[in-house]
Amino acid sequence: MTDLLAELSWRGLVQDTTPGLPERLAKGPITAYVGFDPTAPSLQVGNLVPIMLLAHLQRAGGKAMVVMGGGTGMIGDPSGKNEERPLLDQSVLDANVRTQETQFRQLLPGVQVVNNATWLRPLSLVEFLRDVGKHFPISLMLQKESVKARMEQGISYTEFSYMLTQAYDFWHLYRECNCEMQMGGSDQWGNITAGIELIRRREGKEAHGLSAPLMTTAGGTKFGKTEGRAVWLDQRRTAPVMFYNFWVNVDDRDVERFLRMFTFKSDVEIKQLMAEHERDPGARVPHHALASAVTDWIRPGTSEGLRETMREAISEMASGDLVHTIEEFCRSLEKFPEWQWDRHHPPRPEDLFVAAGLATSKSDARRLIAGKGLYLNRKVPQSGDPVPESEVQQTEFGRFVLLQKGKKNYQPLRITGLD
Repeated sequence: MTDLLAELSWRGLVQDTTPGLPERLAKGPITAYVGFDPTAPSLQVGNLVPIMLLAHLQRAGGKAMVVMGGGTGMIGDPSGKNEERPLLDQSVLDANVRTQETQFRQLLPGVQVVNNATWLRPLSLVEFLRDVGKHFPISLMLQKESVKARMEQGISYTEFSYMLTQAYDFWHLYRECNCEMQMGGSDQWGNITAGIELIRRREGKEAHGLSAPLMTTAGGTKFGKTEGRAVWLDQRRTAPVMFYNFWVNVDDRDVERFLRMFTFKSDVEIKQLMAEHERDPGARVPHHALASAVTDWIRPGTSEGLRETMREAISEMASGDLVHTIEEFCRSLEKFPEWQWDRHHPPRPEDLFVAAGLATSKSDARRLIAGKGLYLNRKVPQSGDPVPESEVQQTEFGRFVLLQKGKKNYQPLRITGLD
């Protein structure tokens, strides 16, 4: 498995590794896992980086494991969060585990899926403190980035203990499944090294870790969202055309990097695609190659014809009936941003665009409107003027206005308060 690190590295999927990992991989196949706390009914595009780590592990001859956080999900990981996550009911977590497990088995044929609820929920507090807590000095835990980043805002004892439960996962899998490596995003590095430390202290053995960089776009925004909405792998939550469209619309500065990270195309193939893009940028050849490759993997059999379907859908959105267009969005999406309409103080256009996530601030909205980059019901609004109530469209799903940024990014905004 000596080629695994080289493969992950040129694809931009390596941030940190433990010192002895190259030597261990040279000895032969390894079992590794990634943990996922099931906080939603579906995986989203933002989950694809750790999934790609497991996919490349499998292709290199290793054994891939997915640990569903039916136990850790009841606590909530503070990593990368500015405030404590809301605690989910056990029944909600269990339902999410079931749907996400189906997705993992589709994406990673042959993967072993386990649920840490089976060993964490029966664990007694006294047993946990005695067998795990005694191995972690407070000074060591305070050095972890996930804790340090939250000290000013405040961190509960529940969240503070999260790294210990994840460390217990790694130790348990090492003992029961001979799992020698944990992988994840770089925000998980503190949790990964905690597990390595617990294995060293309790077993006197060496375990390993590997992290991938946290994903952001060239524009500095968080990867995996489009106009403020998550892009879901479940086509009932993100319609196929919109899923394909997300990849086609990635920034030119990102497309080569995403081809490396999210497809299995070779370096030669990617360079050929980028050469075609150099000759004819308007054709977006590498963008469509990216969209087709990811869509075929995530949703087998759905990419064929989507390119033309996408063009037709965009054309229809640009000229078709407003109410029909909004209703088509309503059938493919579950949630929308909302605006509480006050008849005595009607909103300005910039208020609506900020509420919909199409502008970062009112001044940003005014700038975009001046450049004819924002549309309200397919018309460029007049910045600063109150929006007439007549612009609100009545549909079978409620009242909406259709907002648009550029030529392809549409966002219905649900209007409340007019009943």
